[in-house]
Order: sequence, then C-alpha cells, then structure tokens
Amino acid sequence: MDSLIIAGKTIPPDSRQDIDLPVALLHTQTPMNMPVRIIRGRRDGPRIFISAAIHGDELNGVEIIRRLNQEKALDHLRGTLITIPIVNVFGVIHHSRYLPDRRDLNRSFPGSDRGSLAGRLADLFMTEIVANSTHGIDLHTGALHRENLPHLRVDLRDPEAERLAHTFGVPVIINSDLRDGSLREVAAERGIPMLLYEAGEALRFDELSIRAGVKGILNVMRALDMFPKRSYRQRKQIDSLVARSSVWVRATDSGIFRTFAALGARVAKGEVLGALTSPYGDNSVELCSPVSGIVIGKSKLPLVNEGDALFHIARFQGIKDAAENVESFTESMAAEEPEDPMGEQPII
Repeated sequence: MDSLIIAGKTIPPDSRQDIDLPVALLHTQTPMNMPVRIIRGRRDGPRIFISAAIHGDELNGVEIIRRLNQEKALDHLRGTLITIPIVNVFGVIHHSRYLPDRRDLNRSFPGSDRGSLAGRLADLFMTEIVANSTHGIDLHTGALHRENLPHLRVDLRDPEAERLAHTFGVPVIINSDLRDGSLREVAAERGIPMLLYEAGEALRFDELSIRAGVKGILNVMRALDMFPKRSYRQRKQIDSLVARSSVWVRATDSGIFRTFAALGARVAKGEVLGALTSPYGDNSVELCSPVSGIVIGKSKLPLVNEGDALFHIARFQGIKDAAENVESFTESMAAEEPEDPMGEQPII
C-alpha cells in the first residue's frame, strides 16, 4: 500500500489520525492550526479530500464534515478520506469571508511559502492536502444574506468530474469555468477531478443543505468504489440536470425590496420576482425575470442598493423537468428519517 505522509507524519493503513497543520502565529504569539482528520482503510484506493470554510463565514460544510466523520460506512473504507473542516481558521474566528490581509483565499492558489498570508495558507493546503489526493470536494455556501439552492459547480470538460457530479445527487449542475487562483483551477492543472458544492447561506446552518451534502459525498465515494457494495443500501438517485447558463438579476434602484419568488421556484421570462419601493411605499418598481429558469440563489436582505445582486437564475433546456427535479429533491431530503444513526436531532 502506498505511503501517506502529511505534516511529516506517516499515516498507516487501517488508522485514523488528527493532525494540526501549523498556519501562523497571532499577534499574541498564539499558534493557529488547520485541523485535518485522515481516515485510511485497510486496502489501497482513491484519496479524496473534503474541505470546508475556505471562506471563513461559510459554515454548512463544517457541519457536513462533522456528520461525515461519524458515518458507520467509514469502518469499511477502501482508500483514504482526508477531511479539513476549517481551512480559513482566521476567517472562521472573525466570522469573515476573508483573511486578515483582506485577501480571498479561493483566489490565492497555488500560493507561495514566501508570499502573503493568503498565499502561504494556499501553499500549505496544496503541499499537504492536494498533493496527497486523487479527488476533491470543496464545500461552500452563498454569501452573507444570500442563500443558494443546493447545486454543484463543475468543469464539465473533465469527464471524471462530470461522472462524479451526476452521482452526487443534487438537482442542478452548473458548468462553471475555472477561475484564476481558485482551488478548482490548480487541482485541475494537477489532474485532480474536483466538485464544488454550493448550498445555504453564510454564517447559518441549513438542515436540508447539510443532509444533501453528506449524502452527496457518500454517493461520490461509492461511485469511486471506496465502500464495498454490501455495506450500503442503494437508493433512488436524483437525476441532476445541467444548466445551459445562468444570469444574475440586479436591483434597478435603491430602496426596500419585497421578494415574491422562492428559492428553487420555476420562473418565466417577464415574471415579476419582487418589487422595489421607497420607505414610504412610493415609486414602486417591479423587478422582472429576463429569462425563464429556476431560482438557484437569492438575496435575503430587504434593504438594497442599486446594482445589488438579488436573484441568480439558472437556464435549462427543459424548464419543466428542472422544476420537477428540484421538487423531487426537496421532498426526498425532507422525507428522510428525522434522526440520524447517531441519534442526533436535525437542526431547526
């Protein structure tokens, strides 16, 4: 079996180890560490990393990874699971998307051990995590006061990434170009298929998004034959639909915004999504959808400035099929057992 060394420590087969990757010191000289858990099976196989909180205010992934690490299926693991529940430790502490140097970590890869704080953290992640992996899943949420329908962003030019995306089990897949300095871009350059999971809102837990994330990761691991087939019960899979494109609908004026379209709703071209007014109720302006599609992201803040992004709408070849897909997904997630095998209550 291939050797695995992270932070100078050898992780043998059939073992679990927690490692604190040293990041930097605070002004008080208190060390800051990135927590990593490595679970290796008895047999060799894929090495998949699951990362969360690259943006420090995106917390759903932290809970997804916590639940994932409690799964009984991991007792039968083939290969290696590397989980990093908090990548941007500085951002999580300060409830901030960014690092103290005001840089976006997901625009700082591959980084440099002599660069900025963001660059050094990116370099550490690349050296210790990505270099030791064959696949990856990065967990994200919407921005502050903005909620996302569970969906995947994938570079569909990668056949393996496309195959795994369709096994994840969310209703929508967006063919997303690789952004300069992103983790997905540098992983792709190294031949590592990656999925980016988007669901929920910054600084909030969302039970449906969390359940879908845990289930999706397990589906991908099963597709990679990381579990023996006898160790799990096959369930009906959601047929993910690929969006042709997506558009942002922005505020045409500043004021008070009342929204009429729900997350996941099917909207027609020209349909009224909401209305903008002054605090007195004067000068009401309707905001209409420029395309037909599904609402995959929306602002939750009723106070808006001109130009603010209020709705994200994905376009599909078959809008009716996409709407039914979203409905089936929501129903299947809500219909699952209210308690998980560990006896935990769902988050309300």
